[in-house]
Amino acid sequence: MILNARYPLLNPKLYHQQLPNPLQGAKAGHFNAALADELQWTEQEKKDWIAICSGQHTLDGFSPLAMVYAGHQFGHWAGQLGDGRGLLIAQVLNKDGQTIDLHLKGAGKTPYSRMGDGRAVLRSVIREYLAGHALNGLGIASSNAVGFTSSTQTVQREKAESGAMLLRTADSHIRLGNFEWINQYAPELLAEFTQKCIEWHYPECLEQQNPILAFAEKVIERTAIMIANWQLVGFAHGVMNTDNLNITGSTLDFGPFGFMERFRPNWINNHSDHQGRYTYQNQPSIGHWNLWMWLNNLIPLAQPDDKENFKEALATALEQYEPTFLKHYQQGLAYKMGLPDFHKDSFDCAMQFLHILQSEQLDYTQSFIRLQQQQYQLIRDDCLDVRQFDQFLQHYHNIREHQDLEALQQLMQHHNPRYILRNHMAQRAIEAAEQDDFSEVDRLFQILATPFEQHVLERPEDLAPLPSDVPEVAVSCSS
Repeated sequence: MILNARYPLLNPKLYHQQLPNPLQGAKAGHFNAALADELQWTEQEKKDWIAICSGQHTLDGFSPLAMVYAGHQFGHWAGQLGDGRGLLIAQVLNKDGQTIDLHLKGAGKTPYSRMGDGRAVLRSVIREYLAGHALNGLGIASSNAVGFTSSTQTVQREKAESGAMLLRTADSHIRLGNFEWINQYAPELLAEFTQKCIEWHYPECLEQQNPILAFAEKVIERTAIMIANWQLVGFAHGVMNTDNLNITGSTLDFGPFGFMERFRPNWINNHSDHQGRYTYQNQPSIGHWNLWMWLNNLIPLAQPDDKENFKEALATALEQYEPTFLKHYQQGLAYKMGLPDFHKDSFDCAMQFLHILQSEQLDYTQSFIRLQQQQYQLIRDDCLDVRQFDQFLQHYHNIREHQDLEALQQLMQHHNPRYILRNHMAQRAIEAAEQDDFSEVDRLFQILATPFEQHVLERPEDLAPLPSDVPEVAVSCSS
């Protein structure tokens, strides 16, 4: 690996340096060899992947560290938080020269652990490993992982479970909550910290008249696009707290999450979310709320005689969140539908289709696949209100008439995944892994790598939700 250690150059108040605390009896879980190649791992490092991914081996030239940050959780100020069980163990250059964080999850207690034990369990590690891989396969900005290890050491949750570690990768672990911590506890560091964020992640903003405002605009834009992309594949992040969104607009921190199966916009995928704050339909507005909270932390950077103008400029920047989100969501939805994005009726037609999916409780992913494959009768057969579907289909064909149908079909092919990580798929892999059988993890890893193409390893249960008389898999914050 080629190190580019830059976070340790920041003020030591922003982190705590310590070594990982390895679990006993570390053993192989799964290794992402393609990602290791992308990160320029040497052949020896690949051979040593279990030791690296279990915290037994650290890299010369980088002292592992836990970041401190704060945040609003479920809409309330939570105070100081931080890496309570994870360590940034390296920053490395990938083949494109981009700096990538290597973050070891489950690495033991840190000063920011609060009441936690600093550990992670196998089931949550597998879910995060597969979820990051799935989103990357779907072309959605997200963390990823080089690999994970299991162990013979147990960790106590609701019951004793196998301890595990995950070596996560991300373009940044700097969260909106990092700014919240600085403003609350070390405001003298804000200017330098913001400057470094711009230099590292948005250097093009340095050429603008007001680099900080340009930086804010970029973070707003990327966040809006990320959430639009989530919505298009039916993904919902179960804990969209300010400490779980980063400044690069890439998905981070998979606790409770889910890919929606039957189309229910008010679906809650985190059974600890009693108020439904983080339902699928609320994700865009929560993204806006989080950014609003974050922008308040940039106000102290205004010139003393220009504070009101700067506040107004930040507010104006945030006003672009909604149109940015809608532009990308509407365009992406048109592509999924095989409709021209420029047609005035395309979005209404798409909403008509989604209304059918909701009222008939049809599977979101497979309904779009059937539409793509022109299996209209199969969709109609699943509808109780066939008149409603017939009206939609007539509207749909009217819009597509005289269009380049071959080009529209290609767009549908590239925007409608055949596979998503359904909760019951992940659960089967977890149950097998708890018996030291990681073959199902590997099978899912392979099909999720190319989710738009039919895979020889496909099974019928990969394509549909559980039967209506089978309880859904409940996902909790316990991990």
